[in-house]
Amino acid sequence: MSLQNLIFLIIFALSISTFLFNARRLLTYLKIGKPEDRFDNPTERLKRVFTIAFGQKKLLREFVAGWMHFFIFWGFVILLTAILDAILEGLFSVNLSVIGGFYRYIAFFQDLMGLLVILSIIIALYRRYIQRPKRLQVEKTSKIDATVILLLIFFIMLTMFGTYATQINLGDAEYYDLRFVSLEFAKIFDGFGWDAQSSLHSIFWWVHILLVLGFLNYLPFSKHLHIITSIPNVYLSSLKPQGRLNPISFENIENVEKFGALDVDDLTWKQIFDGYTCTECGRCTAACPANITGKPLSPREIIVSIRKRAFEKAPILLNLKPQNEDVLGKTLLFNYITEDELWACTTCMACVQECPVMIEHVQTIIDMRRYLVLTESKFPSELSITFRNLENNFTPWAFSHSTRGDWAQGLDIKTLAEDSNVEYLLWVGCAGSFDARYKKVAISVAKLLKIAGVSFGILGNEEKCTGDPARRAGNEYLAQMLIQENIQTFSKYNVKKIITICPHCFNTLKNEYPDFGGNYEVYHHVQFLEKLLIEGRLKISKKLDAKITYHDSCYLGRYNEIYDAPRDILGSINGVKLLEMKRSRDRGLCCGAGGARMFMEEKIGKRINIERTEEALSLNPDMIASACPFCMTMLTDGVKAKDVIDKVSVKDVAEILLEVVEGGETVA
Repeated sequence: MSLQNLIFLIIFALSISTFLFNARRLLTYLKIGKPEDRFDNPTERLKRVFTIAFGQKKLLREFVAGWMHFFIFWGFVILLTAILDAILEGLFSVNLSVIGGFYRYIAFFQDLMGLLVILSIIIALYRRYIQRPKRLQVEKTSKIDATVILLLIFFIMLTMFGTYATQINLGDAEYYDLRFVSLEFAKIFDGFGWDAQSSLHSIFWWVHILLVLGFLNYLPFSKHLHIITSIPNVYLSSLKPQGRLNPISFENIENVEKFGALDVDDLTWKQIFDGYTCTECGRCTAACPANITGKPLSPREIIVSIRKRAFEKAPILLNLKPQNEDVLGKTLLFNYITEDELWACTTCMACVQECPVMIEHVQTIIDMRRYLVLTESKFPSELSITFRNLENNFTPWAFSHSTRGDWAQGLDIKTLAEDSNVEYLLWVGCAGSFDARYKKVAISVAKLLKIAGVSFGILGNEEKCTGDPARRAGNEYLAQMLIQENIQTFSKYNVKKIITICPHCFNTLKNEYPDFGGNYEVYHHVQFLEKLLIEGRLKISKKLDAKITYHDSCYLGRYNEIYDAPRDILGSINGVKLLEMKRSRDRGLCCGAGGARMFMEEKIGKRINIERTEEALSLNPDMIASACPFCMTMLTDGVKAKDVIDKVSVKDVAEILLEVVEGGETVA
């Protein structure tokens, strides 16, 4: 073994040992988190890794930034062979060319991807320093960190080309004819003698390998730790329906000191790992309706704060550092994350949808809301009224529970108490039961079901709120009380199939009731109405000349991926011209009412519903269609605020369909 080989072996061993030590340190920090099983169904998890991590499915939603990152990622994957070349040369004075002719193709792709990575780095630096999109405008330390990483990658690529170029000139490069970039680099050093070429080769090789090893050991201290953790984080992402929150157990409640998350050690190990994995790309914050309209919430900063707090507190909790009262006297909530940030969230899931590494922001926000509500009894004053109404009237509003079924008077609809021998329960929800405007939607749905000959009944005053507003507001105890009472009612009447009129009810009944023993076949009314149209049980017989734009409900769309059904219904009506807003389908902008925001005042920044209404009105529609009571209320308020209520109507898909089907009529 030569002296160079020996020196390299020592440096390499030290670098790998240091990296493994720091990696072990980070894994040890996860021990402060609560347990959580994220290792079930490995087949499905591997599918996600191939489509999201390797296929870069989410990153490619943005064309320029997506392809830029795609080439950097795959460049690194393919250029691991170049790093292996350098390591083999350092240890044994050989490289991968010993495998034979196949190395020709490795050589070609090394050069191709190296070139694409360099171009991507230049674009990345241009975006960060010249173009400066809002989501990349981060604090100075993060900006410097990103720049250091980009420059490290840039010089790793340049020194790789320098190594291969001088190797070509020395006549030591096997199968170099396909190295189209390295060959051009080689021309730069053509006039150098053999000794100079040999010295340059050693310089390029040493700088290259030292940059690689330095890069590797810098990662555990950088926001680019995600290079190591992103693939595992995608593998470990939740396989539950996107709309399902983790429940709290209230067994032995008298022995529990606090509920929810106050500090980083109240989170699960996976939530802390999310903090490790955040790329700080800002896609979540750029899509957040609260942030867009000037609220203090930044989903990115929520997750970054978890990482900072974990790095600060974990070493002390694990006795890796001495006790520090300044550190232990702080908490994640209050010192890092404010109450205003948490209450600004509409739980629309845009942040989760856009995150390229599958971070789960909303669950973490709800866990901290749970602490505020259940442990501290700290929440916006408006929620006091909402919680009290839910406890006393089983609805967020101050309506008498005894009048819950009054909307159906004169429609000849029986309650299950009168006749439980029906196929479907029509779950009307609080808005359909009490809101004057949405009662018309409930009536429209009921009339359509009767026209189609569907066997259904309602619960009347036995129906109670599904618990969604309480749950999203952090009042898990109240939510579970309502959930259990409804499940008992369903069991009494042997309910198996449910049609809902509200996406929030739909999501809760379909995705969350199974955690409490309630398993049902649940349809949202647009799904069911589309089914009736396909089966020919509803027939469209009238024309409607109207330009309509459809607003996607977050709980119907991103939560449950129902995008086509409402559009298919509207598109099947003769004369209707569908107009798509720029932010639609899984990029749709929230109306501002989710996450119990419907029951809170919007005091900071621009109103979200105004932002959404302006986008809809920019298309000059005759009508804005929705399929959610909250969305209808917010959009109607928006249209009124813009003083165009006489020109643009806001209607539910069911109301529009009732106007054009055979036997249908407009609900007055």
